[in-house]
Amino acid sequence: MFHLTSIEHKNKQMKILYAIQGTGNGHLSRAKEVYAMLNNRVEVDVLVSGSQFEIECPFPIKYQLKGIVFVFGKKGGIDYIKTLKANNPFKILKEIRTCNLSDYDLIINDFEPITAWASYFGGHLNCISLSHQSAFLSKKVPKPSRKSLLGRLLIKHFAPAATNYGFHFKSYDKNIFTPIIRNDIRRQSVKEKKYYVVYLPFYSDEKIIKVLSKIKEVKWKVFSKHSKESFTFKNIKIKPIFNSDFERAMAWSSGVICGAGFETPAEAMYLKKKLLVVPMKGQYEQACNAESLKELGVLVLPSFNKKSVPILLEWIENNTVIDIDFPDKTQFIIDEIITNHIVATELSERLLQNI
Repeated sequence: MFHLTSIEHKNKQMKILYAIQGTGNGHLSRAKEVYAMLNNRVEVDVLVSGSQFEIECPFPIKYQLKGIVFVFGKKGGIDYIKTLKANNPFKILKEIRTCNLSDYDLIINDFEPITAWASYFGGHLNCISLSHQSAFLSKKVPKPSRKSLLGRLLIKHFAPAATNYGFHFKSYDKNIFTPIIRNDIRRQSVKEKKYYVVYLPFYSDEKIIKVLSKIKEVKWKVFSKHSKESFTFKNIKIKPIFNSDFERAMAWSSGVICGAGFETPAEAMYLKKKLLVVPMKGQYEQACNAESLKELGVLVLPSFNKKSVPILLEWIENNTVIDIDFPDKTQFIIDEIITNHIVATELSERLLQNI
């Protein structure tokens, strides 16, 4: 049994547990900036569940849990068979049952299910969500016309929280903030060299090569989750996904093709790069993102195959870049969340004293 202990006492410095979903790189990319801002104000420990990420964390991870794992497939979506095999419901329940959060003043949760459900079953009201997924709880956020009951249930119940703060491409509603752009991206020198960056981790390298090799006059840099070594095939260079290489390549590219996730499209738009997104099949979150990106003027490709080549050629010829700004408000967001929690806690204590 792991026990999340704290040496904190009342009137001393606040202690926060920052719990992060480790499926994919997006949550941990954003966490770099959130952790730094939290660390400016309070004592903070980090918990990560899941292990489907490639980036190195610049902050200490105190607790690494198995959590709930999603495995990317190679045909445009989640590999559900591998995902089922990778998850043991008894181990998940054990992690939830043995997760003691009572000594933390506040849990800030980025779509991390173990601490969310441990807090829920423990009757704690000190778990708040700070995630992209929280934005989808608002009726004002664009949604696909095709409803997904499973997708909506996952968004609502995968990592429940007492209070929700979200991130999206626009501030569609109260408690929804524009994207956190990492300082590594903000500091990049922006150039325009004659190649395009591709990051579609839910397609195999072979599938991507079959499509891009049809466009011979363009140089492609493909970042891969499936290859551990770089190789070149005609006009296509395949590279393992290393964060610093990817950031520089994106900042110096003529354009970016990626999934309809959140961080990479936001960073590409911040860098003023031409953008094309391919939503992951059967992934409600990416379907919602695609609707928002369409409204902003981004080209959305339903799937990535040989039939996509004419659309890709048209996109290459089109020089439309989305003019959008994402100001750096990370410290403001963190300060607002902490202040709101302190005010709510003090109000609750006063009400209890008056009973």
